[in-house]
Amino acid sequence: MSGPVRDTVINLRADTKRRSLIDRAASLVGKSRTEFVLEAAAEKAQQVLLDQTLFVLDAAGFARFSQLLDAPLAKPAALKRLLALRAPWERGSK
Repeated sequence: MSGPVRDTVINLRADTKRRSLIDRAASLVGKSRTEFVLEAAAEKAQQVLLDQTLFVLDAAGFARFSQLLDAPLAKPAALKRLLALRAPWERGSK
């Protein structure tokens, strides 16, 4: 199985209990400690970045934005198709 080239080192220090917890979980899903930790850290990083999206509106823009959020969907089928899509970082993975 080939994946991205790993050309950067990330060093971590952990207490024995956390390392054991990580090792047990990684073993259960058939991954190495490195694979498990990198995957978990990347998922958390994506979550944090998506949760921190910021946009600024003036009062009129906010009023319009609120109206649009409260209005019924014009094309509910289009929204269903959009929500069925996988996120860009999930595409190509199992």
